[in-house]
Amino acid sequence: MTNPLLSFDDLPLFDQIRPEHVEPAIDQLLTRANQALEVVTAPTFAASWDAMARVLDVATEQLSRAWGSVSHLNSVADTPELRAAFNAALPKVTEFYTRLGADERLFAKYKAIAAETLNPEQRQAHKNALRNFVLGGAELQGAARERFAAIQELQAAASQKFSENALDATDAFAYYATAEELEGVPHDIVQAAQSSAQAEGQEGYKLTLKMPCYLPIMQFANSSALREKLYRAYVTRASSQADESAQKFDNSALINELLALRLEEAQLLGQANFAALSVIPKMAESPDQVISFLRDLAKRAKPFAEKDLADMRAFAAEHLSLPDPQSWDWPYVSEKLKEARYAFNEQEVKQYFPLPTVLDGLFKIVETLFEVQIREDHAPVWHEDVRFFRIQRPSAQSGDATPTLVGQFYLDPTARNGKRGGAWMDDVRARWLRPDTHELQTPVAHLVCNFAASVAGRPALLTHDDVTTLFHEFGHGLHHMLTQVNEKDVSGISGVEWDAVELPSQFMENFCWEWNVLKNMTAHVDTDQPLPRALFDKMLAAKNFQSGMQTLRQIEFSLFDMLLHSAHDPAQDIMPLLQQVRDEVAVLQPPTWSRTAHTFSHIFAGGYAAGYYSYKWAEVLSADAYAAFEETVGADGLPSAETGRRYRQAILEAGGSRPAIESFKAFRGREPTLDALLRHQGMVQTS
Repeated sequence: MTNPLLSFDDLPLFDQIRPEHVEPAIDQLLTRANQALEVVTAPTFAASWDAMARVLDVATEQLSRAWGSVSHLNSVADTPELRAAFNAALPKVTEFYTRLGADERLFAKYKAIAAETLNPEQRQAHKNALRNFVLGGAELQGAARERFAAIQELQAAASQKFSENALDATDAFAYYATAEELEGVPHDIVQAAQSSAQAEGQEGYKLTLKMPCYLPIMQFANSSALREKLYRAYVTRASSQADESAQKFDNSALINELLALRLEEAQLLGQANFAALSVIPKMAESPDQVISFLRDLAKRAKPFAEKDLADMRAFAAEHLSLPDPQSWDWPYVSEKLKEARYAFNEQEVKQYFPLPTVLDGLFKIVETLFEVQIREDHAPVWHEDVRFFRIQRPSAQSGDATPTLVGQFYLDPTARNGKRGGAWMDDVRARWLRPDTHELQTPVAHLVCNFAASVAGRPALLTHDDVTTLFHEFGHGLHHMLTQVNEKDVSGISGVEWDAVELPSQFMENFCWEWNVLKNMTAHVDTDQPLPRALFDKMLAAKNFQSGMQTLRQIEFSLFDMLLHSAHDPAQDIMPLLQQVRDEVAVLQPPTWSRTAHTFSHIFAGGYAAGYYSYKWAEVLSADAYAAFEETVGADGLPSAETGRRYRQAILEAGGSRPAIESFKAFRGREPTLDALLRHQGMVQTS
């Protein structure tokens, strides 16, 4: 039988891929890739971009697509069998890519390519490739070279184990609550918990640490004891502070191992620490520049955060009989204060955001601004909740009778066991004018979220935060799919500096606060009535509720990450450093037994090591970019299609084919400023 992982004619055959397919497919593709490497590095092979791409890039692209399918399934449909197959192949794949990135013969070929023979896209990809060879250890010799390769394999294994522990620790927890304990919790959350318990033949209501269950309990459950139980389980996941039965998932040793390996890697490459290594391909010039940026932003946000906290303390004491709120009380206090101040709550809003209606509204704004059409289509998928769509350019625009395919994407919206938490966009394949067939390959993306599932035949309901998350990930997807770059290594998100890659995602979030956009994506789940303008106005008034505290929380994560990778001894416990950061920037201190860093997958398993600051860094760019839309809003209150076209052409279509700052300046005509971000978040001092 044909191995589905070896099929590259069209889309991945997700419904056919089985764990037993992984090893034979990956081994075969590794063999092909190794053979291709030997061909192009032979002394007689010409140092030609096109000739090398026809042989080596075609082979490595097929390997990366197959491995990408396996990695994706491991994230969204984890089983013991698939995990075993993934972990068996991981060292082999890591070893190949490490060796490829450090191959002296290949490095010499790239250095011999004449820049004048390349088009602008290829020149940028070539420039990146030369830099990446140096960062990949191509200039190392002897024992240092061997150790560098070993470090890559050890890091890959440790990161994967960290991720598994975080997932398993989350999935392992369950608490079966009584109806009395759930007093105050919204009906749909109670109903879902009851259904989950019944599905297991259990009495009561099954509560988990998955976000669609955990967060509403923390916000709405009147029982402080119940909130404490879930909070303690949540913040001690994957640590020595967890219940004895869950301590097998402790990530402490893996954290120390990863930090030590990263420091050693940086020093082998002549850098003082991993943070210095990490910023080399980014917009930021140095770790010190990042740390100064974060501390400056913290100084601006702290007065607002201190006022946020004072307001909560006063409200808790006066209205909730909580003179000394604990960490598990703050989300509850915050929600009650917001309800009192703005006369609405998240659950009231949620009834107006059924997932199908939100998607229709999202697609409408994208179609209007970026001159495309989005249509549902069919493709093999990994779960019944997954949907598949195509993005096309209308026939009138393309000049053809039929629409032109621009890109395609999978949408996997719901939380479930065996699926990693959080939300993310990942590429399935890149746009590429293929050197083997000379045909244009269109980009394909995964958009993954963890929203609540539908209950009792009703559509899944999203909070406004969920809506914002969906827009965020779709922004990443648009960056990947609307590119017009034909060189795969700089098309879409490829080649974009890591601290600029969040610009298009955070940019899209702004539309969730525009009445003329939002009203088109709401319909009450029971009455079908749109969101009332009066309720939207309350939401808008509450938009920057506690933005000071939220900003400090992001800065806390970012500063901890940067100091962890620049000023921390990996042999030491990370907790004193985290406390030092909290003492400097936080206004709320968690209990001493909290271990949230032990599930900080962004930096220990997700590619954001010494890069978590990117969210705040890119937020400056995205807020300033969105200000262009605010400046050109039409008489109908809708964003300008002309501004949308300029943004699409300057930012989205350019992808990684030029430095991000050049794309930004092509759109805005100037350098970015901090003003728009502070204004959007309500952190402007009034005299």
